[in-house]
Amino acid sequence: MWPSNPSQKEVLRFAVSCRVLTLMLQVLTRFLCSSTPVVYWFSAHLLQNQEPLLRSVDAAPEKLLEKNSPPGHEASRNCVMKLLYNWKACSPVTRCILGYFLTYWLLGLLLHCNFLPWT
Repeated sequence: MWPSNPSQKEVLRFAVSCRVLTLMLQVLTRFLCSSTPVVYWFSAHLLQNQEPLLRSVDAAPEKLLEKNSPPGHEASRNCVMKLLYNWKACSPVTRCILGYFLTYWLLGLLLHCNFLPWT
């Protein structure tokens, strides 16, 4: 079971330590991002304070829904979709937050489907 060649022992030790490190990173990111919603609270706080489009949706939702929905689509009541449809009108803070979550989602989708470590 155990290799007798010293170089093979080094490779086995390296493979086992890489696997343990990968598992620890996956578990840590799951615990930090799933069980502690501080990241999501902070980003929601920044969006509510810094994004004028969200304040205008609260003031007159019907007018903004009809005016800003793309052609051929129904007016969405989802605030994230409204921000994505109006990407150029968003503040830089909103673009950074949306870009982070979209990149995280896309990387997770691609890496998980290819059996790579991602949470």
